[in-house]
Amino acid sequence: MDVNVHGLRSMKGNVLVCVTANPKYFPDCSKDPKSYRAKVAARDAGNVSFQGVAKGTYAVALIHDENANSKMDMAVFLPKEGFGFSRNPAVVTGPPKFKAAAFAVDADEVSQQVKMKYML
Repeated sequence: MDVNVHGLRSMKGNVLVCVTANPKYFPDCSKDPKSYRAKVAARDAGNVSFQGVAKGTYAVALIHDENANSKMDMAVFLPKEGFGFSRNPAVVTGPPKFKAAAFAVDADEVSQQVKMKYML
């Protein structure tokens, strides 16, 4: 499975990619023992590949961790750093639900195009 990342505003820091099949752990799948996670330097984040992803329904959440502190920095209630989700759902008041970002993995070659969003 491939995640193609578009629209990074800078090449600073890292892109954190989190893939989960469990709605309970979306968008932060760091506590999901069955999740697939990657931390990639922003300059290398154009395409992030995951091997051995079992068939099922998944959702992807990304953070452009520009200051490389391994977390989403917030300004009151708005994220200071970029984020993105599989299927690029509209983001209005908080992260989308799992269902809005969910897609099927039913073959070896599955790709999601994710456009990064920045609130500030």
